[in-house]
Amino acid sequence: MTKASIVRRQPRRSSALVRDPFYSEIDRLFTEFVRPNSLLGHWVGEGLRDAWVPPVDVRETDNSYVFAAELPGLTKDDVEITLEDNLLTLSGERELGEKSEDENYPRVERSHGKFSRSFSLPSQVDNSKVTASFQDGVLTIEVPKSEQAKPRKIEIS
Repeated sequence: MTKASIVRRQPRRSSALVRDPFYSEIDRLFTEFVRPNSLLGHWVGEGLRDAWVPPVDVRETDNSYVFAAELPGLTKDDVEITLEDNLLTLSGERELGEKSEDENYPRVERSHGKFSRSFSLPSQVDNSKVTASFQDGVLTIEVPKSEQAKPRKIEIS
């Protein structure tokens, strides 16, 4: 047999799979209950579609861990920062804004509501020297490393 005859004898794909009601129903359920949310950057369920999860960048330097959270439209009074048992938590709420009864909102794309983000910190941080600043909608938190955690140069004798 030639290679061409082998290829021809393979069964053709059935179009029945595409039209099968089971697959159509699965497709409908997936589309209805799980949607992509570009603000979150991942798939979320219908109930969480409107949840606001502000993005946070975390970087490590030689001396500290630095967290930068995007919180547009908020002030420092709208955000609470707690550090307990090496768990750093940012929480707050962003309001949609004032609605009047004569206004209609056919579409609301800006995320709003309560939020809470928590980050586990290594055990070797100096909790007493944590600083936070808020500028241009970005909250920056710096958590210094303890002296034991900082890299140090060892002299060879």
